[in-house]
Amino acid sequence: MNASVKKNLATQGSDKRIDLLRGFANWFLLLDHIPHNVVNLLTLRNFGFSGATDVFVFVAGYGATVFFGQMALDRGFLVTTTRIFRRAWQLYAAYVVLFVIYIDIISNVATRYATTDIFDEYNVTGIVDHPIRTLMHGLLLQAKPLNLDTLQLFVALMLVFPLLLWSMLRRPNLTLAGSIALYVAARAFDWSLPAFPSGSWYFNPFCWQLLAVLGGWFAVDGAKLTAAAHRLSWLRIAAASYLLLALAITVGLQVPALAGLAQHPGLDLLTAGDKENLAFYRVVHLLALALLFTYFVPRDWPALQSRWLEPVMKCGEEWLASFCVGVFLSFAGHFVLITQPNSIAIQMLVSASGIAIMTAIAYYISWSRRQDDKSVSARRRAEKSHDAGLAGTLPPQLPAE
Repeated sequence: MNASVKKNLATQGSDKRIDLLRGFANWFLLLDHIPHNVVNLLTLRNFGFSGATDVFVFVAGYGATVFFGQMALDRGFLVTTTRIFRRAWQLYAAYVVLFVIYIDIISNVATRYATTDIFDEYNVTGIVDHPIRTLMHGLLLQAKPLNLDTLQLFVALMLVFPLLLWSMLRRPNLTLAGSIALYVAARAFDWSLPAFPSGSWYFNPFCWQLLAVLGGWFAVDGAKLTAAAHRLSWLRIAAASYLLLALAITVGLQVPALAGLAQHPGLDLLTAGDKENLAFYRVVHLLALALLFTYFVPRDWPALQSRWLEPVMKCGEEWLASFCVGVFLSFAGHFVLITQPNSIAIQMLVSASGIAIMTAIAYYISWSRRQDDKSVSARRRAEKSHDAGLAGTLPPQLPAE
């Protein structure tokens, strides 16, 4: 293992910023997945080129590298690999359960309320004509149901994470270079994974892996670069300027009166909206956000201990459950908006209710896990006490002759 990487991982402590960002990403994804909702105008994607998914993948790469990298230091790489695959299985199981229940709910809603266009809207048209084939392709991660694509991407990334972690712990710079090369080749040669019934994955894993690798690289070898970047005031000014440009272009595209200005010939490359293959300007935008965020929000930022941010961070701690719940809540919210009189007040109520339910479930899961941990600890203490009691009743050993 690389000596500097080993040192960096050994000194990594708990970073509440990871849970904060994952929590906000979950909230934003919930709001983004409810169409015709005025509240989702407040999410990240409306203020620049990158969005909640970009943040999610980058932070996931950072957090997973720290967690499993420290596990590799303490318990060895073989044990760590088994734990990574167990996590991949949990993600896959969550995807399959969501996929099956999702299709069943959509089918029932479409049949009961005669809204067959909902099949097209949620990319599950094949369930009508070819239900078995659709389910089989769903199990093979080849279906494209709306709002499950982020979890689909996470499953793919986690399956290759043992190899990525092994390389990152030994040659982090070479690993990052290989990731960049794969990203460039995938965009140049149009590499992707096939989807059913046509097309390819919504998030091309050959491209989106770059964000996860970047997050992992910053976790094991990016501390010095980050510290140096924080000292360069001109770099922070450049990052802020780029974010302002992204804001102006994004807002300009959403406001009809300004759309013409945003379509300037020199800005064509920045308005293509290439999300499937992770356009380079999205990567730059995310890195600019990361630079300013880590500068203004250090690890010891007092507000991270605030009760006001605790609900967000709780959804970040229980990010998988929060994401799964968010998928159903977004569908329920959309259903309410299309079947009830739609107004801004209703949209705000639906959004607030969805976030409240997601947060409440995250709190419950966290509380339930603590109770299980207490039970395990109490049982272990009882076993130790019992063993100690038995040891006290044994006859003393005879001295050796």
